[in-house]
Amino acid sequence: MPFTRSHAQWAVAIVLSTLLLIAPALWNGFPLLEYDTGGYLARWYEGTLLINRPLIYGLLLTANVPFAFWPVIIFQSLLTFWILAVTLRTHGYGGRPMLVLGFISVLSVVSTLPFITAILLTDIYCGLAILAFYMLLARSDQLTRFECWTFVLLIACACASHSATLAVMILLSAASIVLTLFDRVRLPRVRVAQGVLAVVLGVVIVLGTNFMLVKRLAWTPGGFSMYFGRMLQAGIVNKYLDKHCPDPAIKLCAIKDRLPDNADDWFWANKDFDALGRFAGMSAEMEKVALGSAADFPLDVLTSTIEATAAQLVAVRSGEGVVNWIWHTYFIVKDHAPQLQPAMWAARQQKGEISFTAINAVHYPVALIAMAFLPVILIMGWTGRLPRAFGDLAFVCILALLANAFVCGGLANPHDRYGARIVWLAVFIAGLAVLRLYEQREGAAAPGPTRDVFAA
Repeated sequence: MPFTRSHAQWAVAIVLSTLLLIAPALWNGFPLLEYDTGGYLARWYEGTLLINRPLIYGLLLTANVPFAFWPVIIFQSLLTFWILAVTLRTHGYGGRPMLVLGFISVLSVVSTLPFITAILLTDIYCGLAILAFYMLLARSDQLTRFECWTFVLLIACACASHSATLAVMILLSAASIVLTLFDRVRLPRVRVAQGVLAVVLGVVIVLGTNFMLVKRLAWTPGGFSMYFGRMLQAGIVNKYLDKHCPDPAIKLCAIKDRLPDNADDWFWANKDFDALGRFAGMSAEMEKVALGSAADFPLDVLTSTIEATAAQLVAVRSGEGVVNWIWHTYFIVKDHAPQLQPAMWAARQQKGEISFTAINAVHYPVALIAMAFLPVILIMGWTGRLPRAFGDLAFVCILALLANAFVCGGLANPHDRYGARIVWLAVFIAGLAVLRLYEQREGAAAPGPTRDVFAA
């Protein structure tokens, strides 16, 4: 096949988009790191399970140690380009590589996207899995067979990469099952089955990779421990202990007056927690206390869950954790990839030269405005002002944002990082809607109009 002008445009778009999406790492001189990065990297070397650090992403990092992890962020960027290109194609904008580049250029300035493609974390895969899930269920008639099954694999691997992503995708799967009960024409059961299959495959990957690591079927720890942390931070654990202590069966009774009011302080900087055996020694008791707290104080739990979910919904600032005191990650690199230390310590991040103050002066308001615009897009799509597919895409994004806020805020504790990992989807969808509205206003029909698979 001859190399055409179209091929050249796609090549330019791919190269420039990749450079934009890894630009923070290029400027930094090394892929961006976070405290959790070390936990992923250490899994294969240490041969143990760690809270919310599944093995699959650790294997990717381990395989790329000889290349200083650069292939990891390049892969994340290429995958992002591909998913966005397919999303645009299935919404009437196929065959326009410069438009894909344009969207990525804008997202690289006004959203957190490049900071989650250029970091050694699993965060980027959550948003990509949500888009893939939507297209698999709602736009599959415009996907090739290769794309369909690759999306299934992408969703499965994303689910296997982090427990919170798995939980979000389970909630989206549950919502799709409910929706197909009401309208099989717009959402056929076979498509819902594909989405559910992808999530189930993610569970299988978690169990399989954990078996590789510890030679037994085991789930990645962390679920009830994270919930305990939120109960602790909400003050409900203290109420439970006041009610049940003294009790020799509850080790926390002995230190209840010294418990911190911050979950991160308890898990990562508390001598009492260390002395009690950390997660290995306290998981069972934290589960007992968390469940007991929910049973004893249901109204407090409900109120705090709603408050935490709401707080997480607007906790979407960029850059949380991209700091220069991530000592756990530094120690892991020192122990297992010492050849990377010179490059790592020469990076701007390790010199304390990265600040997100000015960045968030743009990213944060844009994210909030984009989220507020989603219900408008939904209504316009479902009333005919925009194509129905735009409304469906906004609807899925709203569900994903709520599910993510509930899982990460309501069941754990609100953090900007958890919100930022998917809020860029709202910015992308808002930009897509603005483009279509502009074209409609100018009377320019978008090429390749999309067929509304939800239309009766």
